[in-house]
Amino acid sequence: MWCSKGMPRKVHIRLPFARWAAAAALLATLLLAGCGFHLRGSVPLAADLRQLALRAPDSQSDFARAMRRALLDAGAQLQTSSNAQLIIERDELLERVASVSARNVPREYELTYIVQFSLRLGSETRIDTEEITVTRDFSFNERITLAKAREREQLRATLAQEAADIVMQRLGSQH
Repeated sequence: MWCSKGMPRKVHIRLPFARWAAAAALLATLLLAGCGFHLRGSVPLAADLRQLALRAPDSQSDFARAMRRALLDAGAQLQTSSNAQLIIERDELLERVASVSARNVPREYELTYIVQFSLRLGSETRIDTEEITVTRDFSFNERITLAKAREREQLRATLAQEAADIVMQRLGSQH
């Protein structure tokens, strides 16, 4: 809107909709919290899983590190020996060529992270051996090999974190 002297004048617009939107967002948050919804990464563990031993063939793998972080974030206390044991039976990253160029140069790779785990409480097996597989593709360009190697490493860590999140969801269902 312009006033008679060609200068724009201020226009105040009331937004009663903003109050309704804020109230609706608050109501949605309360409803989600009431139905048991949890944000990713905040999986509650059963009381008997709060003291847990994590057994892994390679304690320094991407998955083992991601699993330790996820368990600690959920409030677990990791012990060297405990009645509850999360046993990682397989922790493996597989890489295969998904496509090649006309010159027979790899153009796309497929990374697959495979994890097998079980959960034991004393002599009882709570979760029999389960396998989780997470797969992603990434392109390859020989002109930017260093950047693609870095992308591969980041993707590997992401896949390990996704697998750990899935295991946490499974552990969270043990109430």
